[in-house]
This record gives sequence, structure tokens and C-alpha cells, in this order.
Amino acid sequence: MTTELDDLRRAVRDAVDSLGGTAVCRGLEPDGPGWDQRAWSVLAEQIGIGALGVSADHGGLGGLAEMTVVAEEVGAAVLPVPYLSTVLAAQILSRTQGADDVLGEIVEGAPAAFLGLDPRGWWSPSGPTVTLGPGGADGALWGEATPVLGAAGAHWFVVAARTPDGVELVACDARHPGVSTTPLRTLDLSRAHASVTLSEVPARRLGSPDSVDAAVCHALDVAIVVLAAEQLGGAQASLDNTVAYVKERRQFGRAVGGFQAVKHSLADQLVLVESSRSAVSRAVESGHLDEAAALARAWCSDAYRTVSAEALQLHGGIGFTWEHDCHLYYRRARADAQLFGGSDFHRERLATALQW
Repeated sequence: MTTELDDLRRAVRDAVDSLGGTAVCRGLEPDGPGWDQRAWSVLAEQIGIGALGVSADHGGLGGLAEMTVVAEEVGAAVLPVPYLSTVLAAQILSRTQGADDVLGEIVEGAPAAFLGLDPRGWWSPSGPTVTLGPGGADGALWGEATPVLGAAGAHWFVVAARTPDGVELVACDARHPGVSTTPLRTLDLSRAHASVTLSEVPARRLGSPDSVDAAVCHALDVAIVVLAAEQLGGAQASLDNTVAYVKERRQFGRAVGGFQAVKHSLADQLVLVESSRSAVSRAVESGHLDEAAALARAWCSDAYRTVSAEALQLHGGIGFTWEHDCHLYYRRARADAQLFGGSDFHRERLATALQW
């Protein structure tokens, strides 16, 4: 298994390097969906990352370990691709019935997004703002959802919709004429969000042996472990870049990396990064996903913010320039801290799971 994971890591890393690494983020089209379509095509269609974590019955392969390996490499290059949003949508579809063809398209590389999170970025029955009304065989969708991760350019939406009988999960074609997406300006240049308006969009009801709560919460736990792995990759890249810089930058006739204060800072950052790696590994192997995911999400979020902020300081004046990559990691770290609930929210989840 380790060899297979190493092979996957090398394949993704080589693909990211061939695409240009962090240069992909800088080259985004201002009028595009907010992510790089060529990069997504290489990763999803050629390498097949859309199939990870999906059951073999639907053409999927691998599991959470493979998903985190990909996420770490994507995070290391702050690559603007709709991986995280597609993971969330695919995980919900994997626990439902009635849209096997949709899941099959995602496995083949179709990007997807989920509409239905509450203002915290988490799930609650009061969160959905889209309504399922009369129209077509399974009804039609009306309403607006904002902000939605990965909505612009998505091929499919998985939607938690309000009905007279409660909240139901449905799928709809995101390319339908009744769908309107408006990209939102955000702090992170590499993580696209949009406002989505649905007007009489045909829906497909999704049956599930689980409740809506169970299906969405499980998918969110998988997604936050994948997010934690992305944060680990970004933190490691920030630290590696800083170490390389302080070995070359000279002050008072010596490399600044030789100064005791710099050494101590780098040592502290290494502890944060390696602890993040342990948290992600534990989540992959844990039999209690909710508890392990909450721990990984909270720790990796705080670690990434700290390491990316220290990178700015230790790079000195050049680190604050637009031309340097420091701000890409710093922006990603700050924005990620607000995704799917903040650190405090997940510490509360952890405390509840452990009955503290």
C-alpha cells in the first residue's frame, strides 16, 4: 500500500510541476470560473482523482488515504482546482441512490459542488435556502445559495432542498439554463466561491438508507480530512521555502538561518507541520471519523496559519511583494480557516465527541 501511495504522490507531484506549480494560480483567467480547467483535466481525467473515495461499483478506487495524498500535493502548490468541492459532492452521492450516472460522470472528471451549508459552513437542517417545488418528474429547484465552494464551472450540483415534508437531497445539472452563478471576490485567489441562483431547474431525488443528516455529515467529515491534508501540504511547502531562503539570505556576513531566533522559529514550525501530518494520518486510520476529523481540521488550520505567517516574516521585505509566493500560502491559510467551520467550532465538536 505504501508503494502505491508513493506512486500516486509522485504522479500527482509530477503533473503539478509540469503544469507550473504556483504559476497556475497566478495565470487564472479573470473571467473564468476561478479554477484552472487544464489543471483539473490533467488531474481528474488523466490521473483519475475524481474516482478516489468512490465505491468500485461506481467505477471508483482507493479511499481516504489516497484522497489525502492528492490533497497534500494540491495544497503544496495552492493549485486552483475544484477538488475539495467535488469530494464533498461525490461523498454525498456515494451514500445515496438514484444518480449513479451522475456519480459516474464525476469519476470520469466532471466537477461538482454541494448547495446546502449553513452560515458556519457546516450542516444543519436550517441551512438549506433552496426549495424543491412542482415541476418535472421529481420537482424543480428554486432559490439562491451563497457562498458555494466550486460552484462556477461545475457540471453537477448536489442540493439539500426544502420541501413541505422536510429537507431532501437532490441532484441537478449545473449547466441548465435556469442556473446562474456569480463568482465572488475572495481573499484566496486559488479557491473559487460563487453565488448560485436556481430558477425552475429540474431535480432528481436521491434516495438514501441514511438520513440526510447522516449522509451530509459523513461527507463533510471526509471533506475536512481532505482539507486538513491540503493545509498540511501548504504548511510544508511554506516551511520548505522558508528554510531554503534563510540558507541563502545573508546578514552581517552570515546566513540568517544561522541566527538562534530564526532556528527556534523554524524548529517550532517543524513541530506544527509534523503534528499536522500525524493528525491527518490518524484521521485516515481512525475508526471514529467524526472525532479524528475534527481534531485534524482544528490543528491543521491553526498550524497552517502560523507557518504561513512566519514565512512572511522570515522572508523579510521580499515576502510582502506580490511577485513572491508567500502571500499565496498566507491567503490560502486564512481563507481555509473559515471553510467548513472554524477551529473553535471543531474543537467544540471534538469535545462533544469525547464527552468532555
